[in-house]
Amino acid sequence: MVHSGFSFTLARYAGRRFTLTACLTLLALTGLISLFDFIDLLRRAAAHPEAGLSRVLEITALHVPYYVIYILPFAILLGGMICFSRLARSSELVVTRAAGISAWQVLISPSFCAAMMGVIVSAGLSPLSSYSYGRAVELDKTWLRGQHHPDETRFSDLWIRDRGHGSPDHGDTIFHVGTLQQQGSTLNGQAITIFQLNGNMTLRNRMEAARGTFSNGLWRLHDVLILSDSHHPYRQDERLLPSEFTTKTLKLRALPADTLSFWALPDVIKLLRHSGFSTIPYRLHFQGLLALPMLAVTMTLVSAGFSMRPAGRGGIMRMLGTGVAAGFALFAVSKVAEQLGKSGALPPFPAAWGPAGAGLCLAAALLLHLEDG
Repeated sequence: MVHSGFSFTLARYAGRRFTLTACLTLLALTGLISLFDFIDLLRRAAAHPEAGLSRVLEITALHVPYYVIYILPFAILLGGMICFSRLARSSELVVTRAAGISAWQVLISPSFCAAMMGVIVSAGLSPLSSYSYGRAVELDKTWLRGQHHPDETRFSDLWIRDRGHGSPDHGDTIFHVGTLQQQGSTLNGQAITIFQLNGNMTLRNRMEAARGTFSNGLWRLHDVLILSDSHHPYRQDERLLPSEFTTKTLKLRALPADTLSFWALPDVIKLLRHSGFSTIPYRLHFQGLLALPMLAVTMTLVSAGFSMRPAGRGGIMRMLGTGVAAGFALFAVSKVAEQLGKSGALPPFPAAWGPAGAGLCLAAALLLHLEDG
């Protein structure tokens, strides 16, 4: 008797096989990349004998969660191809189709498992990745680069926007700092230019300071030249200027977007936007983490489309090679879209979701062709 209904037993079996294979593949790929990372760190540590093998191992281990996030789509692609090709060689897929169960019903459980893996990595692993990678950067600066004061950070040609303080007569204040060095909670700037705007965003004052320090919400400017359309230019030896800018904002700006947690990114984006910094890389990374479950499902369908071919029909290796090439082509397209997004040519949303959505449609079309002709 032909039975075409959904089978929970089959779903559990297919989901378990797929998840186990994908996780083992993820573990193998992560171990391989970590091995190369360890060798590279060991080479760099040769110039710093004080680092020691334990520090190198610690930095390598701290890099692992960061690598897992980026390896996951490839692990799902390769793990899915291994899983589905084994099911095809053992004729299990032939039996399920003879029982009236379509490939779509078989793929429901693996697709759900892949999406859950994407959700767990985006929402659960990214906070750990953010912390561990930040710690690894500090250890790298201290032991492998000889920077024993990791709290010191230097910036050049920096633009900062400070919002108005609630008065309609005072608009934004824009700072341009030639060089800025952060030492703990204190900022030391050189060649500072300040533009003070009215509430209607017209220029009210311009100030040029040779140097200045910022601490506890207050800029202390030295040797200041003040220019305004209401009076002649004049100089002040020192001028105090309150600001809502914080050193935390500057520290966040120094961090690469892909080292920040999924849960921290919305607040970071809001804070950087408030200070006038570009938020494109951070919004792009946030949308990429949101799109990771869809990308995982896309890789599952791509792997199924190129590996569920019955073994007796031949051409298995050619199909598997084509599937791997298709997966890497999708990765290349996503990287091109990411670069377009970072340059501002594409908004962050289509740059992050476009490749995953297009790949999902193409994989579904391939499965429809193979399943229904």
